[in-house]
Amino acid sequence: MSQHPSLDGRSAESARLAAAVRRLVELTTTTTAPPETTAAAAHTLETVAELLERHVPDPIPPRNPLTEVDTTGPAYAEMARRMPFDVIIGGHNPLAVPMELSFEPPKAVLRGSFGIAYEGPPGCVHGAVLAATFDVVLAAANVVADAPGPTSNLSITYRRPTLLHEPCVFEGWVVERGDRRVTTHGRLLQRDRVTVEAEGRFAVLDHEQIRRMAQR
Repeated sequence: MSQHPSLDGRSAESARLAAAVRRLVELTTTTTAPPETTAAAAHTLETVAELLERHVPDPIPPRNPLTEVDTTGPAYAEMARRMPFDVIIGGHNPLAVPMELSFEPPKAVLRGSFGIAYEGPPGCVHGAVLAATFDVVLAAANVVADAPGPTSNLSITYRRPTLLHEPCVFEGWVVERGDRRVTTHGRLLQRDRVTVEAEGRFAVLDHEQIRRMAQR
């Protein structure tokens, strides 16, 4: 599978740019630089934004084309290559969470930790960030079960606070599959305790339907 067309000849540089912006996001939420330093940084970044803006195509092509995923290969590399700009696992999207995905049949597992840019309650991860992350983890579990498709319903139960800067293990697995619907469960472990549980219901699409969606 080739990389996204917009990354041809510039993949390493794009990943480096995303990493730099990700670092800036963290610093923007934590710095107490004096006014003159803050203003100078803002001016520099405005100049950079204007430089990059000159190279935005019109129209912008789809960021995450729908394609099949090979669950026998290195899962994170496979999904990251197919979804490089995904808001959760996209290596070229500075908003993506600092997590790595693996396929461990029958589960999909996401591991990493959240920095302060993802803070909700003091010292804890924002619930909306956790919900968005579960959406991807459960969808990945559906891929493991060869039942890919869009989310129709996602329910989140917060058992206890999820702490910042602490290792997280998201797990997802399919519990029921029909011809047109699949139900998938998930949990988040931190310090070997469950902090969040999730249940998702998804439509099941065959590979031909996915290809048609991608073409549209």
